[in-house]
Amino acid sequence: MTNHDEAAAVRPLTLAWVSRHLEAGERIVKTEALHGGITAEIRRLTIATRAGSTRDLVLRTFVNVAHAEDGLNREADALTLLRGTGVPAPGLVAVDPTAAHCAYPSLLRTHLAGRTVLDDEGLETRVPLLARQLVAIHALQPAVRPRRYVTLTTADTVVTPKGADATAWAAAIDVIRKPPPPYEGRFLHRDFQPGNVLFDVPPSKPADARITGVIDWAATSWGPADLDVAHCSTNLALLHGPAWGLRFSEAYEEAGGVLAATANERLYWQVRDGLACSEEVQQVAKTWREAGRPELTTRTVEERLNAYVTALMDALA
Repeated sequence: MTNHDEAAAVRPLTLAWVSRHLEAGERIVKTEALHGGITAEIRRLTIATRAGSTRDLVLRTFVNVAHAEDGLNREADALTLLRGTGVPAPGLVAVDPTAAHCAYPSLLRTHLAGRTVLDDEGLETRVPLLARQLVAIHALQPAVRPRRYVTLTTADTVVTPKGADATAWAAAIDVIRKPPPPYEGRFLHRDFQPGNVLFDVPPSKPADARITGVIDWAATSWGPADLDVAHCSTNLALLHGPAWGLRFSEAYEEAGGVLAATANERLYWQVRDGLACSEEVQQVAKTWREAGRPELTTRTVEERLNAYVTALMDALA
């Protein structure tokens, strides 16, 4: 077996566990570290088959991550539920949520074709595709609902960026001091954003781009559609500029999605997600730089977050 790089090396206990879940006569011949994960180490494993061909699997390993067991159990449950629904999710191969067999809690899944696309070019084509895919996810009616959504910030933990519009941020923080508005529950991905969506983009015809997969279902939960929409909106705003964050909710409705009835109710979820991002700007920016966007410095992302939160509050005025 060869490693693509040192970071791709799979720990011996985990390697043995993976091998026990392969077909007879199969063996791992290559491992490659994949970028993009914040909470997990992600590796692509190339498997040689008895017939002489190869296939790929993906290994997600949670190292020193609190609540890894809960996240892996939820992801395994989600992947099982999603089988046969038409949502292009990976297939579950095996999971070891408590590290009973692996060096760390791990999940093994099938590999999906396609790649994440974080570039500005072609965004006008991809945003409607993202919206339609999210509407399809929210339409799922599982026999057993996942746990209720959890919020990722409080009014007291928000980190106001340096140089931010203090008035707008103070008003935004006041918004999330209020109780959440009533909502109709939906099946949520809870981390639906461009970094967790795979695309096939033909080089000669980028307008023919299509989604080939949605990954990272560890935060699956039950809650308002607005929360998933708000999360994707925030990520689009930070990756591509505030206007794209504001555009996504429109695209979601154009695709047939239903959001909260009033502007104030929608604002609550939009602001809550934007403010939650304030606590992890540095890590998010680092992940995007590693994924091929070197111009997205922490300062640049902070400025875009400020502009987006300010635009949300201005829209209500």
